[in-house]
Amino acid sequence: MPRQPTIRDVAVSAGVSYQTVSRVLNDSPQVRPRTRDKVLAAIDDLGFRRSAAARALAAGRSGLIGILAAESHSFYGTATAMAAIEQAARDAGYRVPVVNAAPDAESLADGLEHLQREAVEAIVVLAPQERALDAIESLAIGVPFVTLGAAGRGADPRLLVDQAAGARLATEHLLALGHIRIAHLAGPQHWVEAHARLDGFTARMAGAGLEPAAVISGDWTAESGYRAGLRLLDEVAELTAVVAGNDQMALGLLHACADRDVRVPEDLSVVGFDDVPEAAHYRPPLTTIRQDFAEVGRRTIGVVLAELRGEPAAVDRPVPPVLVERDSTRAR
Repeated sequence: MPRQPTIRDVAVSAGVSYQTVSRVLNDSPQVRPRTRDKVLAAIDDLGFRRSAAARALAAGRSGLIGILAAESHSFYGTATAMAAIEQAARDAGYRVPVVNAAPDAESLADGLEHLQREAVEAIVVLAPQERALDAIESLAIGVPFVTLGAAGRGADPRLLVDQAAGARLATEHLLALGHIRIAHLAGPQHWVEAHARLDGFTARMAGAGLEPAAVISGDWTAESGYRAGLRLLDEVAELTAVVAGNDQMALGLLHACADRDVRVPEDLSVVGFDDVPEAAHYRPPLTTIRQDFAEVGRRTIGVVLAELRGEPAAVDRPVPPVLVERDSTRAR
C-alpha cells in the first residue's frame, strides 16, 4: 500500500514551509493568494487528505499534548520524567500521544510528523543526548514546545533538576565525612546529564583543593557499573569513596565490592544518583541524590499551558536535588 502524502510532502512540492501549508488548510488570512494557490495545487496533485485530528484542531482545540522522546524511555530518570509529564497533562485535561524515536534528525523528524498528524497543540521533547539536541535544533516544530535536555542547549532550565548541583551535593557529603580519595563512576558523556554530573563533581573537588582519584565512564547499566567498579578497585590506590552517576551503576559497583571483599561502607563509601525505588533495599541501603520528577512533570505542563495561553510561566529556577542519606556512606 503506497504511503499517504503528508503535510511535509505538500510543503516540499509547493516550495513553502509546512507551517504555511497548515495556515492554508486552516483558511488563515495571513497567506498571500499566490502562495495559497501553489499549496492548493500541490494538495490536488498529491491527493493529500488531512487527518480527522487535524480537522478537529482547525475547528478548535484537539486536547492533545505530544511527547517526543529521543531513545530515552528505557532509563529510569527520563522514563520517570516522561510518566510524570503524562500524568500532569492528564490532570490538566489533556490526552498525551507519545512517540519514541532514535536520537537522529531523520527519526526525530518522522516522530514530529506523526505528532503533527495527530494535531497536537504542543509538544514536550525529551532529548538527553547531545546528538538528539543537535537534531531538535534543526527541526521546525511549528507548535509551542519545550525541550528537556540541558540548560543552554535549548532546554528550559526551569524544567530541569540541577544535575551539577546534585553531583556537588554528593561530593560535599563525602568530603564532610573526611574522604579525600574520591572517584566518579560517570555516565556516558554524550548524555548531557552525565556531563553535568561530571562537571559538578570535578568542580566541588577542585573547590576543596583535590583532584579526583579517578573518573571512569559506564553506560548507565548495572553491568557497566560492575565492570568499571572492578577497574576502580583493582587500579586506584587508597580509594575510599565513589560518586556513581546513577543508582544502577552504583548497584553494579556494590556487586564488584562484594566480589573483591571490599566492605561498604567500612572500606568504601558509595553515593548514587536518582533514588530509584529499589535504592532503599540495596545491600547496604544506598545513599543517593533524589530527583523530584513529579515536580518536573508539573512544571513542564505548567509552562506548556502558559505558552498556549500566551502567559508567562510561574517558575524561575531549576528543580533542586536532595541528598538522601542511608547506610552506604560513613565517616573516615
